[in-house]
Amino acid sequence: MATIGNFQQSGNNEFSGEIVTLSLQAKKVRIVPDTRASSENAPSHRVFVGRIEIGAAWSKQSNEGRNYLGLKLDDPSFTAPIYANLVEDEDGKSYSLIWSRSIRRNGD
Repeated sequence: MATIGNFQQSGNNEFSGEIVTLSLQAKKVRIVPDTRASSENAPSHRVFVGRIEIGAAWSKQSNEGRNYLGLKLDDPSFTAPIYANLVEDEDGKSYSLIWSRSIRRNGD
């Protein structure tokens, strides 16, 4: 697992921050509620850098009952989508975007 972003809650269920990896340095990233969500499986949030949408997020809950967002980020410059989780830090004031490489199963 690696922390690839830091966020603050900036409004009613909105987050703002940055995502930094070796190949991606995105500042002014916004995660905003998706008011267009039309089905049960639709994303609860959209992810933007400026006016450009770079991903979506789904509201989830851990086995321990903690709420978090599961993000899927994608861009034509990526070789593959990035999957990460936005989780509340222990201080209760900030949020970390945690990435971990998915485990490939035999036959995948």
